[in-house]
Amino acid sequence: MARPVTLFTGQWADLPFEEVARLAGEWGYDGLEIACWGDHLDPWAAAEDDAYLRGRRDILEKHGLGVYAISNHLTGQAVCDDPIDERHRAILPARVWGDGEPEGVRARAAEAMKVTARAAARLGVDTVVGFTGSKIWKTVAMFPPVPATMVEDGYRDFADRWNPILDVFDAEGVRFAHEVHPSEIAYDYWTTAAALDAVDHREAFGLNWDPSHMIWQDIDPVGFLWDFRDRIYHVDCKDTRRQTGNGRNGRLGSHLAWADPRRGWDFVSVGHGDVPWEAAFRTLNAIGYAGPISIEWEDAGMDRLAGAPDALAYVRRHAFDPPAAAFDAAFSGPP
Repeated sequence: MARPVTLFTGQWADLPFEEVARLAGEWGYDGLEIACWGDHLDPWAAAEDDAYLRGRRDILEKHGLGVYAISNHLTGQAVCDDPIDERHRAILPARVWGDGEPEGVRARAAEAMKVTARAAARLGVDTVVGFTGSKIWKTVAMFPPVPATMVEDGYRDFADRWNPILDVFDAEGVRFAHEVHPSEIAYDYWTTAAALDAVDHREAFGLNWDPSHMIWQDIDPVGFLWDFRDRIYHVDCKDTRRQTGNGRNGRLGSHLAWADPRRGWDFVSVGHGDVPWEAAFRTLNAIGYAGPISIEWEDAGMDRLAGAPDALAYVRRHAFDPPAAAFDAAFSGPP
């Protein structure tokens, strides 16, 4: 396969980076999408310390792995979020959280994302995957009534905070692939269009296509690929299974834990849910996507040591390459 299949390490950050690399190499992954938390990648060290950077590369090489993207979802979340609260303290590096004063947290998160762009460039990758946060996600229920000016201010706030970050991405030759996801400035089809408009469609800002978040919102993930085909900078493979239809299980999850059968939907291992993978992979071929296909393994009902190799086998089987020539080319020559 021309496109590398990688493992996103975010859900494995409780394990040492060396151990995750060993497992991924043994399972047959081509590389890693490295998360900037746990001990997997410290963006400050990667941006400044040659020995640290060499050590990360040595681990990858030892286990026969490449790196095609890094991810800093957790810090990116704090750039625009309002409110900033104890949830952020639990996920942010201490140097970003600081004293917890909200505007200071946002400013330090923005600086950390600039550092992440520099770290990516030094590591030799051109894509950082992540979240943006959102000042207006809290208004999604539209009650109390939300004036249009508040929504407009949210997109303006996003542009004001992210354009200086994207300037650094441009300077480093790196792109930001925003994961369209609930709680972000772009969480569905039309908010994605609005977010791109807000930053004037600048090239540094594109999308990480993760269909799992679209399925439970009734968004067509394949149509999304086609319509935003010039902005698909990275692909994460994660699946979702709907569990609605019994008159009890709602789309919003009811504050129930993952794998609770009362939920209206749940993340499941790739190939075990409702994502139309074959149509998606065919469309990726049609739009000329040649980047990595990264498995973001999440399934609260399956052991990950069984699920990660199972997901890899599924993707290897279904993410076929486009043909070298049209099948009917054989009819165009002399008999």
